[in-house]
Amino acid sequence: MTTLTGPRAVDAVGTKVRFAHGPGFWTIAAAFLTTMAFSTVPTPLYAIYQQRDGFPTFLITVIFAAYAVGVMASLYLAGHVSDWLGRRQVALLAVLAEVVAALIFLFWPEVPGLLIARFVSGVGVGILTATATAHLSELRKIARPDEDPSRSALISSMVNLGGLAFGPLIGGLLAQYVGRPIERPYEVFLVLLVISAVGIALVPETVERRETRPAYRPQRVALPAAARPLFFASAAGAFAAFAIFGLFTSLAPTFLAGTLHHTSRLLAGVVTFAAFIAGAASQVVFVQLTRTRQLQLGLAFMSVGLVGVAAGGLTPSLALFVIGGIVAGAGVGLVFRAAVATAAGLADAGSRGEVLAALFLIAYAGLALPVLAIGLGIALLPAEVALVVFAAIILVMVNAAGLRMLAAHQR
Repeated sequence: MTTLTGPRAVDAVGTKVRFAHGPGFWTIAAAFLTTMAFSTVPTPLYAIYQQRDGFPTFLITVIFAAYAVGVMASLYLAGHVSDWLGRRQVALLAVLAEVVAALIFLFWPEVPGLLIARFVSGVGVGILTATATAHLSELRKIARPDEDPSRSALISSMVNLGGLAFGPLIGGLLAQYVGRPIERPYEVFLVLLVISAVGIALVPETVERRETRPAYRPQRVALPAAARPLFFASAAGAFAAFAIFGLFTSLAPTFLAGTLHHTSRLLAGVVTFAAFIAGAASQVVFVQLTRTRQLQLGLAFMSVGLVGVAAGGLTPSLALFVIGGIVAGAGVGLVFRAAVATAAGLADAGSRGEVLAALFLIAYAGLALPVLAIGLGIALLPAEVALVVFAAIILVMVNAAGLRMLAAHQR
């Protein structure tokens, strides 16, 4: 497998394309943004499903975990196949999986359907995350060969977090002000996903397929032994960071309605949006800092933010909960960007998709496992106590991972 290094009128598999590499970059970015937004649209809708069907809060975490399991399964089994099948084809299949998930949400809105839809959505996201990140890097390199590669990593990370941010906001707006709140968001995104699929089909391929396809194998980390400590330090940071986002994409609306007594669907979406958009914004604001300084600042932000979230749940105080989420989200953005840039820099072109898939696999484990734990905690303890225990555990994880990342960078 090789990666193209110069503009071509015909892509790597000999098919004429209608977009040059520059517009192709933004087309993939838009598709990536749309897919990530779709993955968090259900966040403000969980309370509606729960009120309608009367299921316990723990089931929300199970439904959310179905998504994370789908992400992890696809990252492990297929997140790396774009390295030899091609970026465009794999990205297209991933977005079509999201189309299937949207249809399931629309036509089977009961708990079994929600579980399956979330799993299918996770499968698509897992495949697309590593594929789109690698594709964006390669398209940008061809379109702007003299540009700093970290620019592409920044845009990719912002698209990822920005999509996760806008999903709950759009879902909350539609649920609050438009009729059929558990149907309209999926109808809107069904249209956007189909448009995204059409756009991907017109984007240049950046991978030349080998004449003989390598034997299939599941995901592994294809890195020299000397590079693995830095990779796993970055992955540990991503795990801890995503645990914070897991709280805001699964249980934040439940805490708002139950503990803080704010039942607005729009507010549920806005709070999650604020946490994620802070992560995207912090990457831009502090882009000029060295990676070490960004890690230090991100570690401090996540620690202070977690204390604020816990204090907001205990007081109870909506302001403390929201401000804590925003500060923690800003820290997550810095640590996550550093992790992605580090992992991408450790890999060569032939294994970049695989290495990024491994990073996201570990990160999404952080999205699922701590959230399941706090969901179980809510079933056994008062919600406020469960939130404090969660914040304390993640605080320890964040600092342990952050120190490992800093030590690895300073060697």
